[in-house]
Amino acid sequence: MWVKLCCLLLYFLALFVLARVFEAVAWYESGFLATQLVDPVALSFRKLRTILECRGLGHSGLPEKKDVRELVEKSGDLMEGELYSALKEEEASESVSSTNFSGEMHFYELVEDTKDGIWLVQVIANDRSPLVGKVHWEKMVKKVSRFGIRTGTFNCSSDPRYCKRRGWLKSTLIMSVPQTSTSKGKVMLKEYSGRKIEVEHIFKWITAHAASRIKTIYNSEHLKEEWNKSDQYRVKIYLFANLDQPPAFFSALSVKFTGRVEFIFVNVENWDNKSYMAEIGIYKTPSYILRTPEGIYRYGNNTGEFISLRAMDSFLRSLQPEVNDLFVLSLVLVNLMAWMDLFITQGATIKRFVVLISTLGTYNSLLIISWLPVLGFLQLPYLDSFYEYSLKLFRYSNTTTLASWVRADWMFYSSHPALFLSTYLGHGLLIDYFEKKRRRNNNTDEVNANNLEWLSSLWDWYTSYLFHPIASFQHFPFDSDWDEDPDLFLERLAFPDLWLHPLIPTDYIKNLPMWRFQCLGAHSDEEMLETFPDSESDSDSENKEVFSSDREVSEDDELSTFHRCSEGERRCGVETCSCASHYCHHEQCERKGRSYGSYSSMGDMEPDWSAWPSDMLHCTECVVCLENFAKGCLLMGLPCGHVFHQNCIVMWLAGGRHCCPVCRWASYKRKQPYTHPQPLSSEPPS
Repeated sequence: MWVKLCCLLLYFLALFVLARVFEAVAWYESGFLATQLVDPVALSFRKLRTILECRGLGHSGLPEKKDVRELVEKSGDLMEGELYSALKEEEASESVSSTNFSGEMHFYELVEDTKDGIWLVQVIANDRSPLVGKVHWEKMVKKVSRFGIRTGTFNCSSDPRYCKRRGWLKSTLIMSVPQTSTSKGKVMLKEYSGRKIEVEHIFKWITAHAASRIKTIYNSEHLKEEWNKSDQYRVKIYLFANLDQPPAFFSALSVKFTGRVEFIFVNVENWDNKSYMAEIGIYKTPSYILRTPEGIYRYGNNTGEFISLRAMDSFLRSLQPEVNDLFVLSLVLVNLMAWMDLFITQGATIKRFVVLISTLGTYNSLLIISWLPVLGFLQLPYLDSFYEYSLKLFRYSNTTTLASWVRADWMFYSSHPALFLSTYLGHGLLIDYFEKKRRRNNNTDEVNANNLEWLSSLWDWYTSYLFHPIASFQHFPFDSDWDEDPDLFLERLAFPDLWLHPLIPTDYIKNLPMWRFQCLGAHSDEEMLETFPDSESDSDSENKEVFSSDREVSEDDELSTFHRCSEGERRCGVETCSCASHYCHHEQCERKGRSYGSYSSMGDMEPDWSAWPSDMLHCTECVVCLENFAKGCLLMGLPCGHVFHQNCIVMWLAGGRHCCPVCRWASYKRKQPYTHPQPLSSEPPS
């Protein structure tokens, strides 16, 4: 998880640097930056009209270029970035969808139950033609959709009773606007009563009703009273302008941020005394002033702060976010981080997508589960102070220059989704390249695995967990109150040759006890090498794959400790592997003319049983290789208590024989610990 998080942060840093590179290239080619102001005098009439349409100001009665230019200047400063965005939006011929309502419940669910948006619905009466023709309606839909106004069509033939109850006996236009200034308040429906069925007249009717919700100030005394008033709103945004009514984007934002931000329009058209404006720091108009408990912020002075709906919406969302905004942001970040698994995972293509689906499901489930207690805590009344401090932190951090760069980059990449996806894919391919190179340097075999090999290993893993869950989920040793394992009893009742043998993971072998064989009063290692110059080592590479490096035995150590008896030697029988009183005595070995393992003809070569685990049987011979234990050799015990050479028993178990070579007890199941009998007294009976 931390690796994916670091990769995602690295990707965001690359996007930030790439945006600065694009700005430098644009400045080199055109000689201006996106934040540079544009003189409206130098613009054509078409460009001036495009700016007014994006800001939501009517210009139907302004035939002269001079009047249009003055209206642009009255609504706010124009930047190069805003001009570029407006022209690109006009060139884009994207068709905006309009909703077709199927009946009363559909209309109520979308229109009357929506508390934070504006709807424009064309009602078509029974056996009547629509009020607005198809061509003009498409223009109207495209025009109002710029300001977040949703549109729809309600045909009374689908629900004539509802139209009759509403009084819609003729085709008309219906507009829904929130009635109160509180969040989730009532919605009022207004019907268009104008005679002119033209796009500009209908749009002017819409903007007039939306602007009526904004508090308007006409004199300095009212401004002074409102400026010093303390009410429920912690954030207020003022528009000081010489306009008849605020722009449409300003009115649409007032509906969208109902209950969070208060929008106030200060009409300074007929003001003679502007001294109080100078007292509060307003020296020019138009000005967009954000007033918070922390101070005053002038909107439009930083990067990306354009006079448009999209730019101001992202600005206000960062200052006064809803819980839903934070949830959507966390959802996007978590899914971007989860998709990094597609490039970090190495091996077969199917493996990558299986891991990706698993990661997406896990991360999204954890995100939803973690959000549930957060939503519950936010409902508690004594957390209001915590909520206020959190919003204060948001306001402090998001009014910085760095935050304005981040917002500008977000608007840029969201308007160019192909660029965002291509950079994400390129970043992922770079991660895949470096991860593959790192694993090849570590000699990891999974890099070259194909789809069939991975599917085969996945099936082996599944069947092993399906048939033997004990071997996979429980590590030895473990505590249990069972004297006998019921699974073993069922396995012995079955006919094993008639069933497929399940594949059992070998991870339990790591937990088997291991120790070295020691003798009391043994010779030094140099004497051992002189006595047995022809000793051999039988280290197997398979053993190294099963165990970790801290438990492996090197070949040099085995050459000096593990000795094999030559062919023809007399060996101690299987009865030596019983208890301490039956090991092969040195006198018997001397009579045979040979010394076994590391024993000599001296009487001081008794094994050091104190180094053995208490539940292991005492013996001096490995029944797998039929060799005696040499001094310093590595031993391993099974749950049944039998002891073997570590190399021998690992090769036995790794070959698929998961049972003891002596008693056939399962090597991954616990058995009652063995209790050693009291040793016989060496004194002769009296």
